[in-house]
Amino acid sequence: MRMISLGSLLALVVGGCGGAQRPAAGDDRPDELEGATRAEDDQGRCETEGSNREVSEYDTSGDDHPDVRRVFTRVGQPPLSRLILTCREVDLNSDGVKDVVRYYNEEGRPLREEADRDFDGRMDIITYFQDGRVVRQEIDANEDGRVDTKIYYERGRMVRTERDLGARSTASTWRPDRWEYFEDGRMVRMGTDLDGDGNVDRWDRDARWSEQQRTEEAAEAAEDAAAEPEPEAAEGEDEPS
Repeated sequence: MRMISLGSLLALVVGGCGGAQRPAAGDDRPDELEGATRAEDDQGRCETEGSNREVSEYDTSGDDHPDVRRVFTRVGQPPLSRLILTCREVDLNSDGVKDVVRYYNEEGRPLREEADRDFDGRMDIITYFQDGRVVRQEIDANEDGRVDTKIYYERGRMVRTERDLGARSTASTWRPDRWEYFEDGRMVRMGTDLDGDGNVDRWDRDARWSEQQRTEEAAEAAEDAAAEPEPEAAEGEDEPS
């Protein structure tokens, strides 16, 4: 078992998952987009048809073109009916194409978000929510149209990453060959399947974290031993002098 520092590997994880940085809504547009022809089809994914839906669009970038679309669904019967946000999509780079779409449940809480992070017209990162929190992300890091990275979260923190480095996964079967585990945002161990059988063949660990774990375990064992009561003397035996 190799003991290595995983600082550089963590940097690769962050770089691999982050991808190209997107401009926030309202930021200046990239120079190459100035004067560019806007797409006639904004490739919107929100369902806007239906008598029970209402659509609102507005401009947040100041270019006189709407870049945000919100779709509401009317639920219930009058006078108790109300509008619930069911879908929201945004054009981040002002080219006329929607780059991010987020879907909501009947309570108006996020369910799923799809994003085109490199503006090539294909969604390459999907984020799943549960109870309003991110629980999983699926990423196409190499832009081949297939998911190759999955990131899992607990209580808003990344705890595990799975990667398909060998590109063996299909649309119906996920076959990762690398597993990365995190503690407090820091990668502490990484398992790699070298022969494609689905089992870890090599573990790499953060040496400093492993030493810290051993120290803590030894301290806990010492505390437990100190807390154990002294054995009572058997009946009829004299106490040692």
